[in-house]
Amino acid sequence: MGKRRSRAAERKLHIFSGSVHPELAEEIARYLDVEMGDIRLEKFSNGEIYARYMDSVRGEDVFLVQSVSGDVNDALMELLIMTDAARRASAGRIHAVITHYGYARQDRKAAAREPITAKLVARMLETAGVDTITTIDLHSGQIQGFFERPVNHLTALNLFADYFAAQEMDNLCVVSPDVGRAKVAKKMSDLLNADLAIMHKGRPKHNVAEITSIIGDVEGKNCILNDDMIDTAGTICAGMKVLKDRGAKSVHVSATHPVFSGPAIERLENSVADEIVVANTIPLPEEYLQGKIRQISVAPLFAEAINNVFNNGSISSLFDPDFAL
Repeated sequence: MGKRRSRAAERKLHIFSGSVHPELAEEIARYLDVEMGDIRLEKFSNGEIYARYMDSVRGEDVFLVQSVSGDVNDALMELLIMTDAARRASAGRIHAVITHYGYARQDRKAAAREPITAKLVARMLETAGVDTITTIDLHSGQIQGFFERPVNHLTALNLFADYFAAQEMDNLCVVSPDVGRAKVAKKMSDLLNADLAIMHKGRPKHNVAEITSIIGDVEGKNCILNDDMIDTAGTICAGMKVLKDRGAKSVHVSATHPVFSGPAIERLENSVADEIVVANTIPLPEEYLQGKIRQISVAPLFAEAINNVFNNGSISSLFDPDFAL
């Protein structure tokens, strides 16, 4: 009998996309120089979701790329069903690549008798069979602790810093929209060698914010207001107006996740912002990118993370900008 080759030496990297953002998954696959996996995704007339892998994944590393956005519940359910199908197809390791983690804002009990839905989502993913999770700029970094599986928490800070550094603006000031994001803003200010300012806000109800004060000097400065997401844009537009009222020379916005629900686009286009720079973690219609909104790609970042996870390499520099300083 001839010598049997090691199966581990032959394992392949498979990338499959959910239905929410196949363009991003395809871009990631191009950076990795691999072909997209063939998966059949359908929805029955009653709304039930169906998934079947048309490629064999037995013993293989399967990366499932999904943005839990748009119709959030359908997107999440589709990812769970894809995971279950991969597990039942005897996949070796199942990696959820979640470019936007839906329900991330429900990460704690802010009032009595509320759920912690971000934790529930984590439990559902693990129960379905996910082995690792790769995501980017969670609303709260502590969400990583909701998982018992490894979480690779990437950040787009380096990408945004590179973008603004290329603009060659002087007298920069990175502004945190609230105290909770001050540490992230400090990292971005270090990357850009910029000043730092911090806003203090109250939130009387969901999707409503009131800016009460600013710590730091923004007068005459080119300000970069950095946040993890823009939803209805009420908070970010209020912050921009306060910066202009305090004498800011220009106001730029960077946010990883362009949720853009309700009146967001109209508010942003009519705002005092010079530009709004977002990542492509959530798909945007082409017409949204004709005005003040710019989009940068996180595909190279995810591609590098996937490659390192597959090859058991380090990805420290991808989730902590301090490693890149």
